[in-house]
Amino acid sequence: MNQPTIPERLAALRALMAEQSLDAVLAPRGDEHLGEYVPPSAERLAWLTGFTGSAGLAVILKERAALFVDGRYTLQAAQQAPSSLYEVHHLIGEPYGAWLKGALPKGARVGYDPWLHAAAAIQALKTELTAAGIEIVALSANPIDTVWKDRPAPPTAPAVPHGLDYAGVTSEEKRARIGTALGEAGAGATVLTQPDSIAWLLNIRGGDVPNAPLPLSFAILNADGHVALFIDDRKLSPATRAHLGNSVTASPPDRLGAALDRLKDMGKPIRLDPQNTPAWVMDRLSAAGVPVSAGVDPCQLPKAIKNQAEIEGSREAHRRDGAALVGFFTWLNLAMASSPPTEIEASERLAEFRARQALAMGPSFDTISGAAEHGAIVHYHAMPETDKRLAPGMMYLLDSGGQYLDATTDVTRTMALGEPTSEMRRHFTLVLKGHIALGRARFPKGTSGGQLDALARAPLWDAGLDYDHGTGHGVGSYLSVHEGPQRIFKNGAAPLEPGMIVSNEPGYYKTGAYGIRIENLVLVKEADLPGAERPMLEFETLTLAPIDRNLIDVAMLTAVERDWVDRYHARVYATLADRVGHAERAWLMEAAAAL
Repeated sequence: MNQPTIPERLAALRALMAEQSLDAVLAPRGDEHLGEYVPPSAERLAWLTGFTGSAGLAVILKERAALFVDGRYTLQAAQQAPSSLYEVHHLIGEPYGAWLKGALPKGARVGYDPWLHAAAAIQALKTELTAAGIEIVALSANPIDTVWKDRPAPPTAPAVPHGLDYAGVTSEEKRARIGTALGEAGAGATVLTQPDSIAWLLNIRGGDVPNAPLPLSFAILNADGHVALFIDDRKLSPATRAHLGNSVTASPPDRLGAALDRLKDMGKPIRLDPQNTPAWVMDRLSAAGVPVSAGVDPCQLPKAIKNQAEIEGSREAHRRDGAALVGFFTWLNLAMASSPPTEIEASERLAEFRARQALAMGPSFDTISGAAEHGAIVHYHAMPETDKRLAPGMMYLLDSGGQYLDATTDVTRTMALGEPTSEMRRHFTLVLKGHIALGRARFPKGTSGGQLDALARAPLWDAGLDYDHGTGHGVGSYLSVHEGPQRIFKNGAAPLEPGMIVSNEPGYYKTGAYGIRIENLVLVKEADLPGAERPMLEFETLTLAPIDRNLIDVAMLTAVERDWVDRYHARVYATLADRVGHAERAWLMEAAAAL
């Protein structure tokens, strides 16, 4: 059966809008959990627009439509969404609320699905649009779901116990700790809607979304440590039920609403994170007269601060990941001399090398395999119609990661395929200088990622250059490759704390030519500085993979920077040489040689 085209899908949605007297509909990329990774059944934005990025929102009017994305996706959105149907706008430079005020008359009605928007975001949008005389309407059914006739069924992958050897702390201990904190703050319970928080809290993992081992669910954690879990019954085996224990009761997701209503009987406020909780939940609590205490997800910070078992697991997983990367780079070096692969072929071969490693569970995100101008698209995803064959003279950007039972990895390397130009070397070395500056940083306890961000950008700024993405994001422990609250970005406010894992990934992108990014994961740890007058922190680099020496303009490096590169490569070789074969060891010896 022929599938409807994007123009036909848009027309069907507009017909339904007319029936419901709606002048606009919001179509975000997300699901009821507001996470980065969503199941096929929730890929509404991709179905409606053709844009497949991990973040964005479409606004559909009667005769116009706009797609709003951040700086990672402006090029991709323009390529994927039909320009005859969708205007592409920068989400930060021109927020969709401001665009709606300019595009709609007073009295217009804007429909939204309250499950797909955070409570705080909807409240802000309501305030903005109401002031302009525009009504914003919560819809009881998502209109896209109504017109999407072949929509996939929701996922039902098994939820499985996550072993204590990997988790490091029992679920009982986690629930008691967070429950006690809730009680001390005067809250009777908290509503958890983010699957990674629930997976961490209950020491379970799943497979409901691509690339992240998450069982989609909701939960209410009481101050006494009891959890009401709302999850599809088909996901729970007898072993998982036994693992959860008597203090966790499981019910189908459709019983969440009634459970929220009953929270009024507690007589205490319910802790809710308005930035990450669907508006539907807030609306239901409000309608039931349940008092709400706004605050961050109480699992977020303790999840981000890895315990010793998780730290050791990450170190070991990066050793295995490094061995896989060395195997891949050795293969690629030989392939370029005989039969160069395409972008997709290269990413598939890398997945094979990772799959051979112990405890490997799959990728942590869709590999970004971008040759030449494709590398300039920050979150490029190779598809059959764009698949480029690697060739001498190109720059090749490879951003990839693995999920292992003991950790999550994320690494980017940029390679010169053949002899690079002097411009390529200059830009690469500027990025490397920023990467080194951040990796070497020592900073007082309490320092935020926002305070460190400029260290990575300064060499590029000196040359009048910059990049339009964050410098670092938090990484989970066999969970999501992106986690908070830690981030290294211009407005990153959360203090970095020992045990947090964050990426160090400055870059440079020359549109239509090439992209450069160098990414290592680093662990925040205490720094032993003799004579220090206050507690100091530093980074331990976890990622183990050679940096392309052929792209380094050594004359641009200071003695300290050159020493950093040499010491890093010496450590990479010493750690990985005995984990790879003879051919791989020979390649590694050359790749990790001193500058």
